[in-house]
Amino acid sequence: MNKYKELGLKSTPQRLSILAFLEGNTCHPTAEEVYRHASKKFSTMSFATVYKTLETLKQQGCLQEVTIDPEKRHFDPNTERHQHIMCTKCKKIADVFVTFDLTLPEKDVQGFQITGSHVEFYGLCPKCKGEGTMQKR
Repeated sequence: MNKYKELGLKSTPQRLSILAFLEGNTCHPTAEEVYRHASKKFSTMSFATVYKTLETLKQQGCLQEVTIDPEKRHFDPNTERHQHIMCTKCKKIADVFVTFDLTLPEKDVQGFQITGSHVEFYGLCPKCKGEGTMQKR
């Protein structure tokens, strides 16, 4: 938690609750999910506090915004380079730790200087895949 103090975030009990929820969290929560969790302990906490904290962490490079779900913004405290996979049925998001060496042909770069890339995968998670199999019987 000391790394967050260096960012200039005030160590309020509400923010510490948000940070504790994010620490090591691999569920890729939305701002609404972070708010629901934190507001259980701090019923007067505003959604704006959660949102501002998430935005500050993102701007400081301590949190990634995961854009795989076009319907909701998700956040990932793991800032190491990795990809994501999302279940198209239940919208569960998981990490994929595979490095891809992607090189675009010069004609397709169109003068851009490439600074990064992200590969997204979509499919059915084991639970949803199992539900589909059971329905066929």
